[in-house]
Amino acid sequence: MELPQMPELMGLSLFLGLLALVATAAVARGWLRAEEETCSRSAGQKANGLPLDKSLRSKKQKQHQRIRREKPQQHNFTHRLLAGALKSHSGNISCMDFSSNGKYLATCADDRTVRIWSTKDFLQREHRSMRANVELDHATLVRFSPDCRAFIVWLANGDTLRVFKMTKREDGGYTFTANPEDFPKKHKAPIINIGIADTGKFIMTASSDTTVLIWNLKGRVLSTINTNQMNNTHAAISPCSRFVASCGFTPDVKVWEVCFGKNSDFQEVVRAFELKGHSAAVHFFAFSNDSRRMASVSKDGTWKLWDTDVEYKKQQDPYLLRTGCFEEASTMPCRLALSPDAQVLALASGSSIHLYNTRRGEKEERFEQVHGECIADLSFDITGRLLASCGDRAVRLFHNTPGHRAVVEEMQGLLKRASNESTRQRLQQQLTQAQEALRSLGALKK
Repeated sequence: MELPQMPELMGLSLFLGLLALVATAAVARGWLRAEEETCSRSAGQKANGLPLDKSLRSKKQKQHQRIRREKPQQHNFTHRLLAGALKSHSGNISCMDFSSNGKYLATCADDRTVRIWSTKDFLQREHRSMRANVELDHATLVRFSPDCRAFIVWLANGDTLRVFKMTKREDGGYTFTANPEDFPKKHKAPIINIGIADTGKFIMTASSDTTVLIWNLKGRVLSTINTNQMNNTHAAISPCSRFVASCGFTPDVKVWEVCFGKNSDFQEVVRAFELKGHSAAVHFFAFSNDSRRMASVSKDGTWKLWDTDVEYKKQQDPYLLRTGCFEEASTMPCRLALSPDAQVLALASGSSIHLYNTRRGEKEERFEQVHGECIADLSFDITGRLLASCGDRAVRLFHNTPGHRAVVEEMQGLLKRASNESTRQRLQQQLTQAQEALRSLGALKK
């Protein structure tokens, strides 16, 4: 048998080698592609912090965790003077307002609801509330109308006012209906407060720049006030509805009069008077129920009580009645509430509340860690017997023992000077009621 020639043998070997090389390259390419896919899946799983061999189960667990989020625990607080706690909101409460008739308390929270509470249930174990939904937004501020048939809210995302009407049902409850159109957007900085005059003639809104707007009830701006304070920290309408006041970076509180004609037509806003005496920025201020007293707290570490029942048109300035120390105000922002009779001053810093007797300037009560967050709002009810605060998902109600003690002191002093028997009987009755209230709370001093 003849053997093939050398050139033909070499050509066949080269051809077979080439085929083997192509096959090897194809297999290697497929292996590399599979390896890359495996690596990319592994990298994705590692980026999500998941074990390599449990990716499918981990994805399901993650989806389940998103759906089932744990509800945050409610902050617990107890005190001998705690009268009650209102706990129906599922989000943090940012503002509250007592109605002028004393029957209701309105609260708003970031759970997209406004709740209306009955004040007659405050000392009961169960606290009833009615819910108004804030569609596609949530309210940061809420205020009752003077006739208690409506309330206004400031919308967090909408940056404007919305009006809700309250319609009474046959069962005694209310139906809440939002007006079809919100107020136009006018403010350029975050809002700090809103208010409705008790006369029902105007609405006030104030932002953190230097702007305070006066509106009519239909959403038209009547006047724009430039406070010239570099920034506003608080603004409010006086209970008598004559004045609008603001405080901020400057060491004073500025007060304007909102003037209307005989036909209730708006005329102008004019400067009335100023509270001068602090040496640093003013955090907050408040009016007494009759607008004849004002209190302020400043970064200089003091609070002051003023007599504002003056004839400012005759250039008469407010009188400084009392100055007290509050060192916490020098290191952090704080809020202030003045009892309706101006006998008690409540100051809130962080999550603590301090109560002062304004006649003597002495601190009488202190409540620590009242809320799980910083206190967002502080207010006395219209009787002055209860103090309300909010700062998490609850409103806490406190007995105003300094207020009862102030009544005891005042009645004892008036009894010594009373000459009429009927007057003495009336004063003695008020004295006895205040003493009984203190005795029931275990706060009567012997």
